[in-house]
Amino acid sequence: MEPITWTGALGPVLNPMFTWVGMAFVVAVALQVVASFVFRPAPVGAVMTGGAANGPKEYVDIASKYLFFALVVLVVLYLAAGLVMPFGKAGIIGAVSARLAPVWIALFVTFTLSFVYKRRLGLYGKLFDSTIGMIGFGLVMFWVYMAVFAGVFDLIATHDPLSQVSRMKNKLPGTPVAGLDPATCGHSCWYLLGGDNLARDVFSRMVHGSWIVVQIAPLATLFAFMVGITLGLPAGYFGGKLDTGLSFLANLILAFPVILLFYLLVTPEIVATGIPNYMATVLFIFPLIFVAVLLNSRFYTRPRLRTPLLAGVMVVMGWLYLSLISAPGSKINILPGSLDLFDIASGILVVFVSVVFVNSPTVFRIVRGLALDIQTRDYVAAAQTRGEGPWYIMLWEILPNARGPLIVDFCLRIGYTTILLGTLGFFGLGLPPESPDWGTTINDGRKLLSIYPHPALVPAFALLSLVLGLNLLADGLREESLRD
Repeated sequence: MEPITWTGALGPVLNPMFTWVGMAFVVAVALQVVASFVFRPAPVGAVMTGGAANGPKEYVDIASKYLFFALVVLVVLYLAAGLVMPFGKAGIIGAVSARLAPVWIALFVTFTLSFVYKRRLGLYGKLFDSTIGMIGFGLVMFWVYMAVFAGVFDLIATHDPLSQVSRMKNKLPGTPVAGLDPATCGHSCWYLLGGDNLARDVFSRMVHGSWIVVQIAPLATLFAFMVGITLGLPAGYFGGKLDTGLSFLANLILAFPVILLFYLLVTPEIVATGIPNYMATVLFIFPLIFVAVLLNSRFYTRPRLRTPLLAGVMVVMGWLYLSLISAPGSKINILPGSLDLFDIASGILVVFVSVVFVNSPTVFRIVRGLALDIQTRDYVAAAQTRGEGPWYIMLWEILPNARGPLIVDFCLRIGYTTILLGTLGFFGLGLPPESPDWGTTINDGRKLLSIYPHPALVPAFALLSLVLGLNLLADGLREESLRD
């Protein structure tokens, strides 16, 4: 088998077009910058009429826009060719696109349904009125779908992320795997994005690394929000000594260097003492407290509905809670094996607890500040006049009206958590050394970065694109929440 190039058979046709259009776009953008300083923009009415009324700046803006669309079309052609041409004929880009076919289908269905029903979907639907929000949402869902299809259905990766193939150490992207029969190996014939210093497939490790991020980052952020909301609402609403005490604890945690705190929590000596397990026992109970108080405050005047509903929900959540904190061989082993629904790897649990512990104080301060502001509003006073309880007011009057800033911060915080996970992996903390998480992969590839850049650049680009998508999504949600 021969190595495949980046564009394969498409290269002679599309590469020159992409080069010339790209160069023209760069020139147009440069002229745009120059024109913004040299020429005054034409009046809005004049621009709409066209013809001689349009100035040089407007023509440059139009050229930049159409050249950008041309680049997008060419990129789509590179990707679409991989779906219709034989595997490998469309080059590395086409081959990767073919492996991502389930992701493309899921994205197409998601965007189609979202556009059709966007007026019925509240804030989520309004997101599709924002170009920035749509781009961010697309990037985020791309990695989410990739993680799900790779981690749950095993549909995308071409190789085992931990397997080492002989003679594939530090091989360049598109290198065929030695000793395989092209008639039987299929998509496994090549290392699409090359091999790392241990002869593992970089593409497969990147794909499975997304599953680790999607497993930890959103859930850890959600748990941190449960802790922050449960403590921040009463601190801001009641004030007094409760507010003083909780604020002092939050500031105490925030005053400690984050990296050093992570290092202390994930070191083997600290793990051996069971401290992360005990912290998990405390931190993971906050979702139960939140849901219990939420349901009790909502249905307090309907005890016949409240009691069985609350009992059923608490039994299920309590079972999940015990399964979450209980693990064979750990300091906390409560449930017998027949009742333990799942076991979390010790490394992942330590990282999860560390992220929740570090993010909770920041969420607490945000929620406390929002509660202090919103509790002065007229609708809160009206609820107090009706005789509503404090927890009802906090959870059903204050919290819904704080959803905009909290949703935006939730997206941003997932990005921060993703970066923290990458940082931990880069320093070899928490997760196993052979883990395909992006931080560990970047750390493995940096040792020979000047000679073989691809093992480090691929996960670095993945990390960058996901965090960029989360930031753009947060910006889009911020714009729409302000209009809400």
